[in-house]
Amino acid sequence: MKLSTSSVKAFQKTITSYYRTHKRNFPWRETKDPYAILVSEIMLQQTQADRVIPFFTAFLEKFPTPYALAKAPVRDVLKAWQGLGYNRRALALKNAAEIIVSKHRGIFPRSIAAIDALPGVGPYTAGAIAAFAFGVASPIIETNIRTVYLHSFFKGKWKVRDAEILEVIQITTPLLPPPRLPSTTKTVTGRGADSAPLLGQVGKRIGSRQQIREWYHALMDYGAMLKKTVGNPNVRARAYLRQSKFKGSKRELRGAILRRATENDVVAFSDFRAQEFAFPIKEIFLQLTAEGFLERKGRVFVLAK
Repeated sequence: MKLSTSSVKAFQKTITSYYRTHKRNFPWRETKDPYAILVSEIMLQQTQADRVIPFFTAFLEKFPTPYALAKAPVRDVLKAWQGLGYNRRALALKNAAEIIVSKHRGIFPRSIAAIDALPGVGPYTAGAIAAFAFGVASPIIETNIRTVYLHSFFKGKWKVRDAEILEVIQITTPLLPPPRLPSTTKTVTGRGADSAPLLGQVGKRIGSRQQIREWYHALMDYGAMLKKTVGNPNVRARAYLRQSKFKGSKRELRGAILRRATENDVVAFSDFRAQEFAFPIKEIFLQLTAEGFLERKGRVFVLAK
């Protein structure tokens, strides 16, 4: 995609001007502790920010360090997570803490590759931690950032690939070096959508750490506003997934099984009515066992140690 220098500057001004007057305040924005930022990013996966606030604060009070989380019983972690849903995230977070302690001696890794290797962490989360904790500028994309770029640069276009959006992020992020331009043109041109992943371009400390953090926070805040005012442009992204119905779903049963195991010590097939679900109950028990949530003890299941 080709963008004029003036359009890039106008976009940057729109984002920063909005942020100056409409900045949102969240507790995870007040810290540079990579562990705390990891906790927030895992919680923010598939959960709205306002809902995360009380869970984030309580979780860090109970598990303030990777050591505290690594040694905690699964039961305690699930209790602290109860109400957030998607319990896989809780177990992944605990597993990540265990790796930080065992492999990295309790010191949070600084390289994107090492962060990305942690359970529950993908390219966005790794890039976000690098940016928010360590001040490393790298192109990152999540739902609100995607919203901003779809609305601003891909109007009327459907099935937009994240690679295309990342190309424009590379062009428009003031903290990243722009692609080298021919001397005969004033057009800013990004890398091709099919080139190597842009996440690999890391380690650039351009501008202050706070500038890097605030640019991405500004994009997220502007994207959150757009969702409330113009709808959700993300439906035009190839990466968009519609939320499945919760009632009677595997997600509902998974949550119910883990909640009962947490509260009652044991849980069994007979605790649930098979006719309420369109799939075998046993299948979910076995999945939870394979994932490390449960252990089988004869005819009942208990939380894994």
